[in-house]
Amino acid sequence: MLRGLLAEEGVHELCTLAGSVGVMALHGGLEAGTWEAARRCASRIGASTYAVVQPDGLRWHVPSFQFDTAASATLRRFVRHVSVAVSFHGFGHPDLDGAVLVGGSNRTLATAIGAAIDGTGRATAVTDISSIPRRLRGLHPKNPVNLPKHGGVQLELSRRARSGGAELHIADAVAFAIAEELPSLE
Repeated sequence: MLRGLLAEEGVHELCTLAGSVGVMALHGGLEAGTWEAARRCASRIGASTYAVVQPDGLRWHVPSFQFDTAASATLRRFVRHVSVAVSFHGFGHPDLDGAVLVGGSNRTLATAIGAAIDGTGRATAVTDISSIPRRLRGLHPKNPVNLPKHGGVQLELSRRARSGGAELHIADAVAFAIAEELPSLE
């Protein structure tokens, strides 16, 4: 599936290798505000970035666990370069609007990021994995956010958390939390 998406006209696979923290947006352009938040977060902490950005009008959703490193040498290089990852995603659920679901395998970093998000006043972080809908937990072992040495955190931002500039405040909070936790992540 990933190879097919990357072959589509107007789809851009973007990667910058910098620091040991990786920030991702697998569904840029498809899930509004996610690539913008990922770029902002990465720029604040000198992180590496990986994104797949779709043009307007293309609505191709490849589930995260199907972002196979065998299908992309760029993704493979990114995952090998970073020691921990944070991936920005978007979701829509009327009962959870205003929430950020904080999943992924690195639960220590997830807790720190959740506390920082709560502190913004822009969204409510849900860090209890059992309270996150199963398909949005970001725990699949093939999900690229979980492949680095220290795993990672998958952030699912609701529509409200991705609009009106809220995504930028959230990105700043995520960057702050990562910077605070960085000594334990290298």
